[in-house]
Amino acid sequence: MSTNHDHSPYVPERTHLQADCQHCFGLCCVALPYSASSDFAFDKEAGDPCPNLQSDFRCCNHTELRQRGMRGCTVYDCFGAGQKVSQVTFQGSDWRQAPETAKRMYDVFPMMWQLHELLWYLTEALSWNATLEIHDDLRLAVQETNRLTFLSPEDLLQVNVASHRAEINVLLLRTSKLVREETSRMHKGPRKTRNIPDRGADLIGAKLKGADLRYQSLRGAYLIAADLRGADLRVSDLIGADFRDADIRGADLTESLFLTQAQLNAAKGDACTKLPPMLTRPFHWDS
Repeated sequence: MSTNHDHSPYVPERTHLQADCQHCFGLCCVALPYSASSDFAFDKEAGDPCPNLQSDFRCCNHTELRQRGMRGCTVYDCFGAGQKVSQVTFQGSDWRQAPETAKRMYDVFPMMWQLHELLWYLTEALSWNATLEIHDDLRLAVQETNRLTFLSPEDLLQVNVASHRAEINVLLLRTSKLVREETSRMHKGPRKTRNIPDRGADLIGAKLKGADLRYQSLRGAYLIAADLRGADLRVSDLIGADFRDADIRGADLTESLFLTQAQLNAAKGDACTKLPPMLTRPFHWDS
């Protein structure tokens, strides 16, 4: 099966929505809190630097995080919000050089993360021919969301991100419906179907090995520890799906909708797992 994406010159690139740790002030290692659990070896309060953070804002245990009980660090992805806050919002002045700005920087970071996540989804929505009828609305949404990311720290903290997200979600739902319905019509043929709820399906530990899940809405689905080996997830809506410890070895996610790097990082894959071109194979996957 092959879909016809519209990668026109008007579709923004997404490279700036990928993490670039070399140009970030280690914000995910400072701004965010976490608790001792299977994902983290110790507690950390928001605003406290992780003890593994070095003076150059790099992690001293980066290649051994999973072995040292810090699996949660290997799952996280900031959609490029870290370098945006570090180099644009705060113009290259870090929280060590200017400690008086630290709290604002930590407060802005999760808001920027949400806006960059929305930009990731919106630019993907623009890449499908099936969404041509709403391309103007999508482009306006990209422009407005991008404008918000360039606000000053003070102005950005006044933005109602939840309200903006709700407006964008209407377009993302429309995108999902258009793409899944049109692609399904284009590729008719016998296939197994599953009765899966449109939102928040409980598929924890589900046995879905080799399942045909094309064109399904798996928005917000709990796929924790699900067996998805060899499953076909092309043109399935995966926005917000929880892939923690899901086994996607050999699965086909090449044309899935709204898949993110963090979701892949949380799953168990291998060299046979097929991925969309903008995402990378996590280094901790089996080779």
